[in-house]
Amino acid sequence: MTFSVFLENLQDQYVNNLPFVAYRNPNETIIKTFLQQDDTLYKTTNFSESGFVFSPFNIKETSVLIPVETSLILEFESETIEEPSINSCTSKVIETFDITVAKQNHIALVEKGIKAIHKGTFEKVVLSRQESITISETNPIKIYKRLLETYPTAYVYVWFHPKVGLWLGATPETLLHIENNQFSTMALAGTQVYKNTIDVVWKDKELEEQQIVTNFIVSNLESQLDNLKISEVETAKAGNLLHLKTHISGRVNSDTSSLKNIIEILHPTPAVCGMPKEEAKQFILENEAYKRDFYTGFLGELNIKKSISRNPNRRNVENNAYTRIKTVSNLFVNLRCMQIQNTEALLYIGGGITKDSNPNLEWEETMAKSVTMKKVLQ
Repeated sequence: MTFSVFLENLQDQYVNNLPFVAYRNPNETIIKTFLQQDDTLYKTTNFSESGFVFSPFNIKETSVLIPVETSLILEFESETIEEPSINSCTSKVIETFDITVAKQNHIALVEKGIKAIHKGTFEKVVLSRQESITISETNPIKIYKRLLETYPTAYVYVWFHPKVGLWLGATPETLLHIENNQFSTMALAGTQVYKNTIDVVWKDKELEEQQIVTNFIVSNLESQLDNLKISEVETAKAGNLLHLKTHISGRVNSDTSSLKNIIEILHPTPAVCGMPKEEAKQFILENEAYKRDFYTGFLGELNIKKSISRNPNRRNVENNAYTRIKTVSNLFVNLRCMQIQNTEALLYIGGGITKDSNPNLEWEETMAKSVTMKKVLQ
């Protein structure tokens, strides 16, 4: 299959108003797609099904599932992309929001968050805003191709359901990866603009924010995991931005835990919500001037069965005797994302607020993050 044929499958699915998702895992070259064969809105509440899940920030709302059994699943090796079968976007972008008003509103929101921190309501809260821009190129397959080219190390996806909407993104953050009982996740926080080096100095505010995220994940997972391991903090590049990242891993204790338990513990993480989680989440729901929907939710492979061959010689007729099946869930936090509605793109950007936050600098951070997504629309 050529890249053009692969993209034509996505295009046909979209034109026929049928649900689909196409995605590429971080630092990988294979693009996978689920093409749902009907337009039913499948949902999940216990995360026991097998398919591709798309969950909102507020997990009490609908988590959408594209089930394995109702989908045609295709893969394409993106290393072999040669022909420009669908050209990169050359869209005109017109900002349709008042930047002065947006700045005033976001600074006021951040100031309110800092006051709540000083009152002891929570240690950290992640506050966000929405930008609305008009675009001339609205074909999601063309925009997705540009995302693939622009962000080779991120989790890059396009997701569509006619009864829900159209979303695209290039997120740097893993919610969790479980392969059989082996678990891993990351703590991600702090932001700097990338300036040709990852050898940078981090301020106390970013270091504190990162430690808050790490402490939350570790303390809440201790009862769910055996052999818990925590890496040293490192600087990671995501597009034109840098973040602090810590790897956390362990083995799921099958006697006391389940995938649903772990999801409910982790989501939403302090990196997208705050800490303590419930207090920060309530502040967000009451004070942000818009509804996040799937922004800062999560998405990805849910309980996918994969066969692993222990014999590298595939022609060996005895190979099946050395094949085992593993169950994989690979979920990512929905950051650096956009929703497209007709000729309008809605961009979602935010940042972590602690007691040392500077409201003007927090505004500038959201501006830097918005540039990351606007690149693929220009």
